[in-house]
Amino acid sequence: MANSWETAAFSEAEKEAVYRALLTRRDIRHFRPDPVPEEVLERLYQAFHAAPSVGLTQPWAIVEIRERATKEKVFASYQKARARERALFEGKERQVYDRLRLEGLLEAPLHLAVFQRPVARSLGHHTMPETLAYSVVLAVGNLWIAARAEGIGVGWVSLLHPEEVERLLGAPPGYRLLAYLCLGYPRAWPEEPLLQRAGWRPGGPLLRYQERFP
Repeated sequence: MANSWETAAFSEAEKEAVYRALLTRRDIRHFRPDPVPEEVLERLYQAFHAAPSVGLTQPWAIVEIRERATKEKVFASYQKARARERALFEGKERQVYDRLRLEGLLEAPLHLAVFQRPVARSLGHHTMPETLAYSVVLAVGNLWIAARAEGIGVGWVSLLHPEEVERLLGAPPGYRLLAYLCLGYPRAWPEEPLLQRAGWRPGGPLLRYQERFP
């Protein structure tokens, strides 16, 4: 009889598939109009909801957005935020910045607004309350990797005014927008991260130390 650790291990092919999904995940900005099939979306939600959470709180909620009118209102929030951010850069940085676009907000067939919801008394987060937000982000990561395995592109849009989106979507008191995601089949799958390809900046090495900082 196999040991439990042996049955828990993945085969070499399975491990290769997991690492491929992790290492080829990209932030997608350009989408085809094809809808995400409901059965695929359900699998993504299963991956999302299986994420670790502090105290098993599962402190998340998702709003699905498909209507063009709502997307256009979110896009307007993005445009205002982008105009303010653009003023922070000049010279070559501004030239590169101007080449970066977020048309995906209007192209993607599905948007997901991911919220941190209020949690009743639970264990594990009283000394580090931010772990509730970290739990939501871990769930987003789960969905992102599962989407890569399904050939679905995900774009995380952080250049928004969260309070505007919260009002637009009728968020209840205490619900906090943590992630705004565009989902759909990508026009192409980039071999390297978009910002790196556009010349914004190269990726850096992992900072790794033994025992303590030097």
